[in-house]
Amino acid sequence: MSRPESTQTSRGGVAPNGRTLGIAALSGLLSYLVTYAVTYAVTGQQIANSLAARILELATGDPGTWKLVGWVFYSAHGVTSEIPGLFGSTAVNLISRGDAFSPALFVLPPIVLVIAGALVAVAGRADTILGGAVGGASITLGYLPLAVAGAFLFSISVGDSTAGPTLVTAILLAGIVYPLVFGGVGGAVGAFASNR
Repeated sequence: MSRPESTQTSRGGVAPNGRTLGIAALSGLLSYLVTYAVTYAVTGQQIANSLAARILELATGDPGTWKLVGWVFYSAHGVTSEIPGLFGSTAVNLISRGDAFSPALFVLPPIVLVIAGALVAVAGRADTILGGAVGGASITLGYLPLAVAGAFLFSISVGDSTAGPTLVTAILLAGIVYPLVFGGVGGAVGAFASNR
C-alpha cells in the first residue's frame, strides 16, 4: 500500500529530498557513535587491562584505551591497523587475529547500518524499494566524515612512528562501502516493509 503523503524522494521516486538526506546524515553519525560505543562496552575493559595498553601508557603517558578500542572498531569493518616494527610495519586485524576478541564483532557494524538504513527509509516515507535503498545508502553522508576523523583520532604516535587504522581502507571500507551497502540494504528492506 503506497502512501499518498510520501515526501521521501523527488525526480521520479529515486533521489532523496533534503529532509531525507538530513535524516540519513544524522542516522549515519549516530550509527558510527553507537557502533563505537557498543564496541567499547564489549572490549574496553579487556583492552584497559591488557599488556598492550600498559605499554602504550608508559610510552605515551596516555592510557589510550579509547584509541585501541577504535582499532577494534575499524577491525570490525575489515580495516587493518598498521603497527610499526623494526623491519617495517605490519597490518593486522585485531578481531581475526587470535581469539582476543569475539568474531561476533564483525556483524555489529552491518546490523547497526541495516537498522539505520531501514529507519531512514521509513522516516523518509520511501515509495519504492529503490528509493528506500538510495535513501538508506545516504547514511554515508554522516558515517564517512566520522570514519575519516576516527582514522586520524585513533592513530598513536610513538617517536617517529605512527600506529593505527590503515587510512585508505578506513575511508573506503568503513567510510564508504559499509554504509552504502548495508544502509542501502536496510533502506530497501525498510521501504518494502513499510509499503506492504
